[in-house]
Amino acid sequence: MTTAVINKRKNRIKRDRVFPIVNTVILFLLMFLTLYPVINTVAYSFNDGTDALRGGIGLWPRIFSTKSYESILSDSAVYQAAFISAAKTVVTTLLNLFWTGMLAYALSRKEYVLRKVITTVLVLTMYVNAGMIPNYLLISKTLGLRNTFLVYIIPTMFSCFNMIVIRTYIAGLPEALVESARIDGAGDLRAYWQIIFPLCMPVLATVALFVAVGAWNSWFDTYLYCGSEKDLYTLQYILKMKLATTQNSSNAAQTSVDALKSTTLTTPVTIRCAITVISTVPILIVYPFLQKYFVTGMALGAVKG
Repeated sequence: MTTAVINKRKNRIKRDRVFPIVNTVILFLLMFLTLYPVINTVAYSFNDGTDALRGGIGLWPRIFSTKSYESILSDSAVYQAAFISAAKTVVTTLLNLFWTGMLAYALSRKEYVLRKVITTVLVLTMYVNAGMIPNYLLISKTLGLRNTFLVYIIPTMFSCFNMIVIRTYIAGLPEALVESARIDGAGDLRAYWQIIFPLCMPVLATVALFVAVGAWNSWFDTYLYCGSEKDLYTLQYILKMKLATTQNSSNAAQTSVDALKSTTLTTPVTIRCAITVISTVPILIVYPFLQKYFVTGMALGAVKG
């Protein structure tokens, strides 16, 4: 074996050893850059309000305090609002997947002659919008949904963007699946629910996460349509009102020493971070259960079977 071949092999072995080390270091740096804002927010939320105003808090609270969470969770309206938000999120997600998925399947069928026309009309709604005032008049006046729970559900039961995503996924599935179902006597409805629907779990889980996050984080619909109905307040709306109240109290405290002393335990900084943590935790709990469906290639296994 020549010297050149030996040196070449040594260099290759050296590169094989160096690459995993460099790759690990880069991944750890990326992980730290991603997690640092989250951990820093949690640290601020558990820090004393006055001390937090100094800044400089890193990955751990400088003066540990749970007053921000106590200030938020001591209000009984928060729990009612959390129930409304949870119900809104679950119902909206299920109905959106039901209607959007079925329409996506219908528009993915090549034998459906009107699929291009209907798709074009639906896509136009993504670019042309009547605006906030016509939407408000339609929902509150024409449909009479103002100050009702249905105002959270009916306008969000369908999404054109989600329909396109699901339709594209269905179009990529082998046509042999539907043809074999029809040979066995299945109609379109049965073919969708028993054949296509189970194979669409990855894209449906992804869409479900998008819809659930949007429904959970939404507060502007409460502000527009349910501002006078306290029983229909969502958690995000309640938390936003608390943040605004804390900010106003902090501004007023600047002119009064006694008021300033009474607000030292909580400040808008710590309240904002606590609100962020409270509103994010439910999504973090749900995400691991949906993550396992973020896998493609299920159709290939179905064809082979």
